[in-house]
Amino acid sequence: MSKKIIIGNWKMNPTSIKEAEKLFGGIAKSISKVNKNTIVICPPFIYLEKLKKLSKKIFLGAQDSFYGESGAFTGEVSGEMLSNLGIKYVILGHSERRALGENNDLINKKIKGIISAGLIPILCIGELERDDNHEYFNFVRNQLLECLNGIPKNLLYKIIIAYEPVWAISTTLNRRDATPLDSREMTIFIRKIISDKLGIKMKSPKIIYGGSVNSKDALGFLEHGGVDGLLVGKASLDVKKFTDIIKTCEVLNK
Repeated sequence: MSKKIIIGNWKMNPTSIKEAEKLFGGIAKSISKVNKNTIVICPPFIYLEKLKKLSKKIFLGAQDSFYGESGAFTGEVSGEMLSNLGIKYVILGHSERRALGENNDLINKKIKGIISAGLIPILCIGELERDDNHEYFNFVRNQLLECLNGIPKNLLYKIIIAYEPVWAISTTLNRRDATPLDSREMTIFIRKIISDKLGIKMKSPKIIYGGSVNSKDALGFLEHGGVDGLLVGKASLDVKKFTDIIKTCEVLNK
């Protein structure tokens, strides 16, 4: 099995740098020295600089970024700033950011800015619900094409696409669990869109699954979900649960 990427999104957690250091250190300590997968932690902005000094086994990512390099943009953080800090990955278009008003056009600008800064965008896409008429395919298709609009074909492979069905996220009202077959169906669809856009000779982006992934269902998604890795939310805030997911990847690579 090919090398996987496991990304932990801490969201607005924990509440202190002391807790962040303890959590990050615990994860770093639990990762095997022979780990062949890529592990990324995306903590709140204010913890990035301090955590970067604690481990070389874990890459750090940001949970968002602005599209401009500098200027009168109160409260924003640019890709250039993150790059200068040594950050490599940036989550963009997360469903929680979209719920606050972000649209595909803004996310498209952010992706272009992040690529220009030499960073790797983690583009989150996913339908709000699965309807009987299968309109959710069109929803995801529009998200993907609008977010990738104007990005040169030879740069698309640098983007990680995170399929994150909103109906499966733990904070969604009346949520239900997604299955590896749900993931596989959509990843096949996404790869077809990408293939049509890129052409068969171009290198394709990695696709990972998000949506309340936990240590119990990680294996199923990795083996049968058609994905190159996982975007983990709540479980990444628990050392044992997150490292269990990482160890699952290690076993699959043996």
